[in-house]
Amino acid sequence: QVQLVESGGGLVQTGGSLRLSCAASGRPVSRLAMGWFRQAPGKEREFAGGVTASGSSTEYADSVKGRFTISRDNAKNTVYLQMNSLKPEDTAVYYCAASRTFTLAVTTNSGMYEYWGQGTQVTVSS
Repeated sequence: QVQLVESGGGLVQTGGSLRLSCAASGRPVSRLAMGWFRQAPGKEREFAGGVTASGSSTEYADSVKGRFTISRDNAKNTVYLQMNSLKPEDTAVYYCAASRTFTLAVTTNSGMYEYWGQGTQVTVSS
């Protein structure tokens, strides 16, 4: 059983930065494929970025590529989403997700992730 606890959301101005944290328990993050998803009001949940369990591959949505970066601290068993150059369009509830599946490629399908955090609100003011 895996549990995920998210933190780091908040209010930031356009162009600012936030770092979201996803602390995992029950399994090392080095044995979990991790994904970040977001859902804006009235919109479907969408993939933002992900990393394979090995850390060998990352993938980002075109809308965040070059601005968002996923990193991992194995000692803290925590995965981070560093968000820079934030835009109002980034406003959403952000969820981290995990899968026990060990693959060489990132999956962007939310249905492939077994475990989910509670979500954290990110609001970017214009």
